[in-house]
Amino acid sequence: MRFASLGSGSKGNSTLVEWRNTCLMIDCGFSIRDTTQRLAKLGKAPQDLDAILVTHEHSDHWKGVVPLAKRYGIDVYVTAGCLRSRTAEDTTFPFQIIDSHTPFKIRDLVVTPVPVPHDAREPVQYLFNSELHQFGILTDVGSLTPHIETLYASCDGLLIEANHDLDMLYAGSYPEFLKDRVAGPWGHLNNQQTAQLISNIDQKRIQQLVIGHISEKNNSLEKVKRAVEPVLSSVQNLHYACQQQGFSWLELS
Repeated sequence: MRFASLGSGSKGNSTLVEWRNTCLMIDCGFSIRDTTQRLAKLGKAPQDLDAILVTHEHSDHWKGVVPLAKRYGIDVYVTAGCLRSRTAEDTTFPFQIIDSHTPFKIRDLVVTPVPVPHDAREPVQYLFNSELHQFGILTDVGSLTPHIETLYASCDGLLIEANHDLDMLYAGSYPEFLKDRVAGPWGHLNNQQTAQLISNIDQKRIQQLVIGHISEKNNSLEKVKRAVEPVLSSVQNLHYACQQQGFSWLELS
């Protein structure tokens, strides 16, 4: 199994997961043109995608989903709550509605939706299983629940957000209501919360750990490293995703 990112941050998110002949895109927060260019850098084209899975309806995850799917005839998987939040124009597309608590299969991959606390309509994150590996995506999460900690405890590959540093957030230029939203239980994980989850997972299994969705205004790479790296005990490979480049293919052997 391998995975890569087209970009990770508040200006757009999209992740690819590939196993055998199956290639899935998780979210698409970029225009068709931008998405196509970013895919090409990873050696892929829209025609290679078997499906797009949506985590939630915020524009940095949703913007390009319907335009890309319509143009290239790609199946889109989404929760019923997320779909109800969209406009009538969007809902005319033949979406595949998923149960946020029920695993399903797309060709060679088993997909497990994970309900998460975030200020959206029925948001989920995802785990992907082949016969050999488990890869997890965990971004746009306001707080860690026992359910999340249990499901993500045994990943071979993990992309997790470290969205903000609390001191930078509250000293920054955001209005107070937005600061409270980001830092609240329905917002995003801060650096310490991310470190907490990493310290509790089975690090011996982690072949590839990626820290992503790092805020360009309310965080810094130095602060993320200062929080995360002291809790690492046996992670084999640590990476940091960026908004513009995402990250290239990472392999799970």
